[in-house]
Amino acid sequence: MLVLLTNDDGIHSKGIVTLGRHLSEKHEVYMVAPERERTCVAHAVTLHKPLRVREVSHGVYATNGTPADCVLLGVNAVLPRRPDFVVSGINTGPNMGRDVNYSGTVAAAREAAFLGIPSMAVSICAREGFLFDDAATVACAVMERLTDGIFPEGTVANVNIPNLPRERLKGFSVTRLGKRIYNDIVHERVDPRGRKYYWIGGNGEKYERRRGTDFYAVEKGYVSVTPLGLDITDAGSMKIYQKHFRRLL
Repeated sequence: MLVLLTNDDGIHSKGIVTLGRHLSEKHEVYMVAPERERTCVAHAVTLHKPLRVREVSHGVYATNGTPADCVLLGVNAVLPRRPDFVVSGINTGPNMGRDVNYSGTVAAAREAAFLGIPSMAVSICAREGFLFDDAATVACAVMERLTDGIFPEGTVANVNIPNLPRERLKGFSVTRLGKRIYNDIVHERVDPRGRKYYWIGGNGEKYERRRGTDFYAVEKGYVSVTPLGLDITDAGSMKIYQKHFRRLL
């Protein structure tokens, strides 16, 4: 298969380099990734400035664009033909719960799905001491399973891998998004010229411990696989809205 590999950590991130090496053992792999880290840019697409692509090495390209841009450029300008599969990752840190709405990693996979290409986002659940080779082996296994079966159209597989040696992983768990407990704080500071500036910070590591969620699965040592849909309509609220908006103006 022809695989397009991207991320939001940048073209030189060890996560994408390691995963590219593992995928290349069986597949033709092209990398198109941001030239620098673009964490938390969500699904931004660049419309207000030119996008440039630089060949780093054979089959490896860096761009000044966002992760979603990387997929658009890869599919429409860089790759010799349409890819069979798009993988975004391995992200250094988890992408679970509502964090998927901020994630450039997940956005790149969703952009591929918008284009009708099967895709998955892969993250390793740690902040340091990353076991990238173990995670890459797992990611390859997940991709093989997704391509062997019937990939549900209009979905993205969001994969979160515990930072454990492969032999210590308990298996796979198909999950729903959990709920992180946010306590973000805006820190106000003053620069040497007396002007105010701000940092958004806080501890985002707390979450609700509910069975069946991505957080719970990873905590218990399972690889979390969450199918994300492209239609974000809240179907459960349709009747309530229809009740209040049923009359024409």
